[in-house]
Amino acid sequence: MGLNILSAWAGVYTPTLAQNSTYYNPVLKGWNSDPSCIQVNGTFFCVISTFISFPGLPIYASKDLVNWKHISHAWNRESQLPGYSWATTGQQQGMYAATIRIHKGTFYVICEYLGSGQTAGVLFKTTDPFDDKSWSDPVRFVANKIDPDLFWDDDDKVYVATQGIILQEIDINTGKVGTAKELWNGTGGVWPEGPHIYKRDGYYYLLIAEGGTGTDHAVTMARAKSITGPYEPSPHNPHLTNRGTNEYFQTVGHADLFQDTQGKWWGMALATRVGRNPNSYPMGRESVLFPVTWNTGEWPVMQPVRGKMNGWALPVLNRDLPGDGPFNSDPDKYDFAEGKPIPRNLVYWRVPREGAFAVTDKGLQVVLGKNNVGGLPGGSQPAASTISFIGRRQTDTTFKFSVDLTFSPQETMQEAGVTAFLTQNAFVQLGVILNNQQLSFRFNATGQDILSAVPAAWVDKPIRLHIEMFTPNEYTFSAMLVSDEKTKMEVGKAPITLLSGGLGSSFVGTLIGVYATCNGAGSELDCPSNAPKAYFTRWRYTGGRQYYSATEFIPSVGSNGMGWN
Repeated sequence: MGLNILSAWAGVYTPTLAQNSTYYNPVLKGWNSDPSCIQVNGTFFCVISTFISFPGLPIYASKDLVNWKHISHAWNRESQLPGYSWATTGQQQGMYAATIRIHKGTFYVICEYLGSGQTAGVLFKTTDPFDDKSWSDPVRFVANKIDPDLFWDDDDKVYVATQGIILQEIDINTGKVGTAKELWNGTGGVWPEGPHIYKRDGYYYLLIAEGGTGTDHAVTMARAKSITGPYEPSPHNPHLTNRGTNEYFQTVGHADLFQDTQGKWWGMALATRVGRNPNSYPMGRESVLFPVTWNTGEWPVMQPVRGKMNGWALPVLNRDLPGDGPFNSDPDKYDFAEGKPIPRNLVYWRVPREGAFAVTDKGLQVVLGKNNVGGLPGGSQPAASTISFIGRRQTDTTFKFSVDLTFSPQETMQEAGVTAFLTQNAFVQLGVILNNQQLSFRFNATGQDILSAVPAAWVDKPIRLHIEMFTPNEYTFSAMLVSDEKTKMEVGKAPITLLSGGLGSSFVGTLIGVYATCNGAGSELDCPSNAPKAYFTRWRYTGGRQYYSATEFIPSVGSNGMGWN
């Protein structure tokens, strides 16, 4: 049974806490921050922040709360928000924290898009969250603050609550919003945000995040008899936090609460696995599950977030879900057969240019982009579209990734390769590049290139590129001739601190993937017309160890118990 943190503070507040099952956090591994979740007929659905990665706002579904299938993206086509992505130059702008809700059979995802210079509020709708195409073009609304919540009252009035904490009535068909009303400013922590409203036992309960995104992050609550207040702060605040502790999971906050089919309450929040090292969390902010005891008329009790959790009896393990997306924890085994779609868990950094990526009879074809992955857009906003990069979330503390590259550069500085990518300001890459008529490996971990010759026998032959983490602290980049595993050679290493960003300063997490570039050659937005295409096949990602404390781990899904297939 979990520790009753409220009893330690309030003395007499000691309801029975959840028990009967054991599971491990995070349940949504890798960069999956700001979760919002609901339960519909025994299936749980969550939406996650994605900032400028695209497709954005992934929808995950689960029958058992531990196996989460990636079923769609609410923002999945350029026509939904024309020009927004390419106008966004900031690395941590884009789709901020969303809320998912269902009302009368329609699913809604509400969010705010920052950085485009246009109307920021967006509200997507669907009756089939398992189908990308079913997500509507968004209803746009004026939102001056981030983190919108969506709440239907008993009189069918609909409200949006945002950072601040500000409440407005909203017309979900036109986007028209009413007069702003400030509800509550939290308990004194900075950045009161991430509001969610629940109506229960005659009260409107307001749950928020405050304290910023670093180690002071916390969940606090207030309640009122009227939706517009006045709101009475909970005497048990903060209801959830790991601040002031040495716990492995830190920055716990930005939560949402929901019930299972047995009426038991659960919550999902974000957390980072940093322990006592604030610069070592390459997977960024992940989603953690915690049981909640919420007795009639009382304040909820949220079990503190740990790596190994004891909670309510979980639903029976069940991976029987519709849709064609992968499960979050599963390994990748993609051969890119012609006619097959690009797998759903692979994402771009902004909307890609039309035709930049295609599955062909030669594998995943990537057209060289004008900018390298670190090439920030200049005065021309559409330059943001000229990065040819695609990747998947790093979802494991240790892992192995490899992909086969077929690439024959014709002019100097034409390049293709693999990268561990946090933002355009923080990445590590290993490329095959033509440099002064010499085919070379280019390794870049600190902004300074290290060049080494590709063996002459490898020229014009497929090369397998590797990114591996044998320990939780370091990336290893290697290469080999596809036809001969004995040729494998290490090219470079990089510490995870390069992809962690400093505590609280990085909203995103590491993506593992591939890129192709002409490194600025050509004119306007295009590489030279004779630039070759890069082809990638045999994409493999396999998790090794999944740490749930500084010293304890479980084997990742797909591993053989020793950490690898």
